[in-house]
Amino acid sequence: MQTKPTTIEIDMNKLEDVLRRAEATLNEEDYAMVKAVVESYTYIANLVGDKNTTIARLRKMLFGASTEKIAAVIGGGADSNTSLAQDADAPLAASAEGNAETVSALTADTENAVETPRPASGYPGHGRNGADAYTGAEKIAVPHASLQPGDPCPKCDKGTVYDSRPGVLVRLVGQSPIQAKIYELQKLRCNLCGIVFTAQSPDGVGEEKYDATAGSMIALLKYGSGMPFYRMDGLQENLGIPLPASTQWDIVHAKAEQIEPAFDELTRQAADGDVVHNDDTTIKILELMDKRARQQALAEDSPEDSAKKKPSERSGMFTTGIVSTREGRRIALFLSGRQHAGENLKDVLVRRATELPPPIQMCDALTRNLPGKLQTILAHCLAHGRRQFVDVAERFPEECRHVLETISVIYHNDAIAQERNLSPEARLRFHQAESGPTMEELHAWLARQFDERRVEPNSALGGAISYLLKHWEKLTLFLRVAGTPLDNNICEQALKKAILHRKNALFYKTCHGAHVGDVFMSLIYTCEFCGANPFDYLTEIERHAGELSANPQNWMPWNYRETLTGTATPSGTATPSGTAP
Repeated sequence: MQTKPTTIEIDMNKLEDVLRRAEATLNEEDYAMVKAVVESYTYIANLVGDKNTTIARLRKMLFGASTEKIAAVIGGGADSNTSLAQDADAPLAASAEGNAETVSALTADTENAVETPRPASGYPGHGRNGADAYTGAEKIAVPHASLQPGDPCPKCDKGTVYDSRPGVLVRLVGQSPIQAKIYELQKLRCNLCGIVFTAQSPDGVGEEKYDATAGSMIALLKYGSGMPFYRMDGLQENLGIPLPASTQWDIVHAKAEQIEPAFDELTRQAADGDVVHNDDTTIKILELMDKRARQQALAEDSPEDSAKKKPSERSGMFTTGIVSTREGRRIALFLSGRQHAGENLKDVLVRRATELPPPIQMCDALTRNLPGKLQTILAHCLAHGRRQFVDVAERFPEECRHVLETISVIYHNDAIAQERNLSPEARLRFHQAESGPTMEELHAWLARQFDERRVEPNSALGGAISYLLKHWEKLTLFLRVAGTPLDNNICEQALKKAILHRKNALFYKTCHGAHVGDVFMSLIYTCEFCGANPFDYLTEIERHAGELSANPQNWMPWNYRETLTGTATPSGTATPSGTAP
């Protein structure tokens, strides 16, 4: 039976004294736990004491928002059923006049249905997968037992049978991620001289115990799907094919060294992108943490203070995500360590070809995202500006509805431009004609709220309005520069790879281990961008490590298959690693 807790008044100075005494008497692990509880209490108490904090906002800050649809943020209204939904990072994309045309630029991991029901056929991806969806399946041709093309028809005895579209059976089987084969080579011993004769190993067995496919599967599960080594260790043990965590690391470590040239070439080509997106998220690297910090959750610096510090002075650690686009091709890079997103972007852009103009940089408004003195055409994320109003929509529903529905017009127009497959220049002209007047009207409305004293500048709504006005030029760069994206959602979605790994594996032990993770995540996510099979790609570039080192530009995820075709022998077998075709 729960008892009512006793209410006592706590002086924060006395609480700090208690912590100091606890530090002297408790061991490090217990002290870290007590300190974390006290700091959490202080943080929650300050939030509750803030007059701008509502219960709903507190729950959203602690547990996150499930969606940012207009209908969910503000509630039902006259236009709520005609607004198009985007994911939690992407704003709505429907016209304010009630155009209910569906926009397909939605992320795959978020429910994106509008409120009005539609037939299931309107949703891509619903229903069973056809045989064509199993691109990685082994295909087995099964001939007819008694007939061949050209034979007389056994039914009517007059016609002739010919080939038609085959019938298809799909059968799925389970197996362990890493399989093993044991070859028992027969040995014969002479009873007179004692010489032992051993059978030759079958063709294709190879000299290495671990095939290239083993490293590819381990890397995909660890860095592509967030499965820690110890978890796979337990799974393999249960399936009767033991693979210790330490052995898994040895395999992926050796593989990373062989495929490093691909990562280096990927970085070089990313530097030449027309548009670069960057952002970062926190990470833990034990090698960079002091003894006590290893027992505690990572404490982030505030963005403003941390951006002013040199990497050697910071306590925070970050994984930077960079997505570079050029000629319709996307490249993903992940870089982990002390440096912020802007510093890592600078390290990439210094490799940019000197004859190329400055790239468009898309990021949020934090100063730590800027690449120092390197010149970029800076654009800010419209989704971040929209989120300022989402956060205060419960207290100012009508004002926020106006802003959110106005921004939804811009996303609706951009979806039309994508649907029409417009060139960057044509998209710019389209936005200038269709979105320009809408944004001008929104800017005038925002300014009028302050000029006519309808909104207090220091209020929560005033802060949201000030954010848009302060960054207006960079938020509306898509109206002036061809090829400028509306938001940074593509980079935030890429960072989910790093976040998934962080949630499951918790930390990296060393900086080198973090770099190995960056190499695999970059190659895996770039494969996903260009529709390549990451398992096949990682396997082939290891098997052709010699050619990769000599000509890495020919072994990128989007062209390695053409390279393999060019280096294949007449029999169709790839040439041995390190040899010329």
